[in-house]
Amino acid sequence: MDNIYRHRRAELIEQLPDNSLVILAGYQQKVRSKNIKYHFRQDNDFLYLTGFNEPDAIAILVKREVSEYLLFSRPKDPAQEVSFGARAGVEGAVEHYGADRAFPNELFEQTLLPLLQNIKILYISDELGRFSSSLINWANHHRINSSFDTPKNFTSIKPLAEVLHPRRVVKNHAEITTIRSAVAASTAGHKAVMQACHAGINERQLSSLFDFTIAKYGCNDVAYPNIVAGGNNACCLHYEDNCNELEDGQMLLIDAGGEFEHYASDITRSYPVNGRFTPEQKAIYQLVLSALDQAIDKVRPGAMWNSLHNTCMQVMAQGLKELGLLSGSIEEIMTTESYKRFTVHKTGHWLGMDVHDVGPYHDDDGNWRMLEAGMVFTIEPGIYIPEDALDVPEAYRGMGIRIEDDILVTANGFENLSADVPRTVEAIQAMMLN
Repeated sequence: MDNIYRHRRAELIEQLPDNSLVILAGYQQKVRSKNIKYHFRQDNDFLYLTGFNEPDAIAILVKREVSEYLLFSRPKDPAQEVSFGARAGVEGAVEHYGADRAFPNELFEQTLLPLLQNIKILYISDELGRFSSSLINWANHHRINSSFDTPKNFTSIKPLAEVLHPRRVVKNHAEITTIRSAVAASTAGHKAVMQACHAGINERQLSSLFDFTIAKYGCNDVAYPNIVAGGNNACCLHYEDNCNELEDGQMLLIDAGGEFEHYASDITRSYPVNGRFTPEQKAIYQLVLSALDQAIDKVRPGAMWNSLHNTCMQVMAQGLKELGLLSGSIEEIMTTESYKRFTVHKTGHWLGMDVHDVGPYHDDDGNWRMLEAGMVFTIEPGIYIPEDALDVPEAYRGMGIRIEDDILVTANGFENLSADVPRTVEAIQAMMLN
């Protein structure tokens, strides 16, 4: 397994200029209350390059004539390990995680400072600002502490994300396989919820059923808090209360994705609580599904990222006009963006170790990025008509409909990884009513 991380580190080092040093700050353990700790999850950039999943760790990569990888971790502690689990320790950091040298994390600063001599660029990956108050002092240490008549070294500080995050956008075979496992687990979870949905059940029961189901497929956690939103709750994009009883005649929006071995899935489905679409619910649903399918059909290497969003907006704007929910010509609607009243968010994002995965959407010249084989992302158009939209016919009010699929760019086009989750009106009704 270390070969994966060793290869990633080697590729990164190759990309860095000579005489540069990288500091990777792992996440720290957080306390929920007294001696009860939150479930630990490692910083994704740190994990991507090291595979080391213990709290409080730090890594250093040095690019010189002879490059080096140093790992700082909690030392072995039998008493703590009895209470909170085994630690790799310094020995394990070398033996199992490929470090050239390893140290207890309390020796980090005194080990770092000598390494910074003659370093031109200090790259930092520290998402939570663990070392933000120390960086300037570290970068200036040798200049300030050298005699006045010796050559001075001026170290600049740069974010590692500038170099690393563009690399993370295109997934390799192993990453795609892991994402497939996350999607497969989530597919089972969504199907279980769809079959269990009925009037009178509480949103939290369906949320728990999703969690239970993905656990059977090897997921230790969800990729983000489940959104299980009945009726008007779906008009809150990140509704997480999941505490209301579902009512007959409502639409349910469930946005939920399992995380498998630190890789995310992200799937949304919307359907009637009772399994039967009203004419108005069906009209909005078909419009959103049409926007999604037309955008998916545009996916191929060389397509521009923004073409997917633009397609969704064009289709939904035209449909909302035909339903009488928007007025004016389609040219006026698109120019004024009046459609945004009901389509309130972007329609996709990268998917990987983060559910909203890192990486630029533009190239170095500021143009929209072109799609490449190996990219994985979501497409998720939605239409939201809150119950206080009193100028809209009542039958449309109080519903949010979003449909989201996970898409892999292939050499010749695309693969819809989440296509097995029922998504047509006929497939949804067949699963819910049979």
